[in-house]
Amino acid sequence: MVQSIDRAMSIISVLVSDPNKQHWSISEIAEQTDLPLSTVHRLISSLIKHGLILQLPESKQYKVGYTWMEIGLRILDKMDMRAVARTVMERLAADVKETVYLNIPQGSHAIVLERVEGPMSVRSMDNLGERIPLHIGAANKTILASMNPTEAEQIVTGLIPDTEKRRELLERLPEIRHNGYAVSYGEKTEGTASIAAPIFGVNQKVVGALSIGVPSYRINEQLLSSLIEQAQQSAKEISHKIGALP
Repeated sequence: MVQSIDRAMSIISVLVSDPNKQHWSISEIAEQTDLPLSTVHRLISSLIKHGLILQLPESKQYKVGYTWMEIGLRILDKMDMRAVARTVMERLAADVKETVYLNIPQGSHAIVLERVEGPMSVRSMDNLGERIPLHIGAANKTILASMNPTEAEQIVTGLIPDTEKRRELLERLPEIRHNGYAVSYGEKTEGTASIAAPIFGVNQKVVGALSIGVPSYRINEQLLSSLIEQAQQSAKEISHKIGALP
C-alpha cells in the first residue's frame, strides 16, 4: 500500500514538474519515474477514477486533474490567516524589536486582526478589533493601493470630502502599489511611524497588510530601509502560505 502511494505521488510530481509542459505521454511518465509501463498504466487508471489525473481524448496524454484544485481550495477556505500570520509576526517582532500588526479590509475600513508586541515599543498602540478608515496609516494605504483602482477611488471618495486631499491620496496610490510598501508618520498616533506591506491571497487579491510600528524619533534612513525590506519579506511569506502565487 505504502509503495503504491509513493509511486502514485511520483507520477503526480512528474505531471507538475515543468510549468512549460502541461501534458505528458505514458512513456514519458514511465521514463521520468523509472517505473515499468504496466505499473504506470495501472496507477494512472486508479488516479483517473478519483479525478487526480485527466487524460486528453485527442492525444491520449495526461495532466493533473481538477480534484487537486478542489482539495486545495477547501483547505484554503478553512485556513485561519490570523494563525498563519502569527508565527511570521512573532519572528519579525523579535527581529525588529517593535510591535507588528495585521490589518484586514472590511468595507471602507480595516480591522486590526492581530498584534505582536515588541520589547521597545511605545505603549500607545492600535487595539485588536479596532476599525480604522482605509485612508489612514501605512497599512491601510497599502490595502487601498492594491485594490482595483475603481473600487479604491469609490472608497476614498466616501472617506475624504475635501477634493484636494482626495486627489493627493489617489495620486499617491499607484506609487505605493508599484513600490510594494507604504510609510506613514503620525497619521493616527502622534510621535509614531508605520512601515507596511500588503498581503495577498488566492488570485492575488489583497486580503490584508502587515505593518511595523516605530517611535518616530528612532527612524533614520538606514533603519527605514531595513524595516521596509523586512516588512515586505514577511508579508510575502504570509501571502505564499495562504495561497498567493510566488
